[in-house]
Amino acid sequence: MLIKLSFIAQPLLVYFLKGNTYIDPIDGKGFRRFLPYGYGRQRENVLSPSTLSLERHRLLWLYLKSQTDFFIKPKKLLHFAPEQAFYKRFKKIEHFEYITTDLNSPIATVKADICNLPFESNSFDSILCNHVLEHILDDTKAIQELYRVMKPGGMGVFQIPQDLKRDITFEDHTITDPKERAKLFGQYDHVRVYGTDYFKKLESCGFRVDAIDYTSQLSTEEIDKYRLAKGEIIPVVYKP
Repeated sequence: MLIKLSFIAQPLLVYFLKGNTYIDPIDGKGFRRFLPYGYGRQRENVLSPSTLSLERHRLLWLYLKSQTDFFIKPKKLLHFAPEQAFYKRFKKIEHFEYITTDLNSPIATVKADICNLPFESNSFDSILCNHVLEHILDDTKAIQELYRVMKPGGMGVFQIPQDLKRDITFEDHTITDPKERAKLFGQYDHVRVYGTDYFKKLESCGFRVDAIDYTSQLSTEEIDKYRLAKGEIIPVVYKP
């Protein structure tokens, strides 16, 4: 996910919005408010002026920092469609062998189709693939490829936009009109809305899955301070 702000506008926004009401945990900077963001109906006060992180990025950062050894242990890390909020920070971690991939992202080092990856099997200790699978027609094939290239004992996070009130994922590949997709799937380039059966889909491809509600471990004040989405689930997967 690439969010574009001009080199002039972003530093000005960081300066004029600075404060202590809200905190971006990724860089620790405080702001009196965040920026709006969204397709169609915009969500108010969700986009950090400094890291350009959204709710899901800040939630994942907090979880990885406080609940895992992700940042501590040396690892070979594969990152799909690298998010700006993470990209430069991960590159600076000397004990990471950091590889980024995507078909279209200008900051990805390996141009590749997620359904046909150019990596050897059992190659990566960790894989981040966040808000990618909802764009992929054959998401089963994509998940199988993620499983193939992950090392046994490896860990990944495969976040997706998810309707937790929906038991069954809704998709219809005959729908190709961007406006209709935006109406039904939430964004013009999405091809489905995932339900809670997403976790079973990951398991059917071989992964062990932990559906983590990290916001349940935080106070209401912390959720608001970091501008998180209460109840958002982090799909953490492991290859046995």
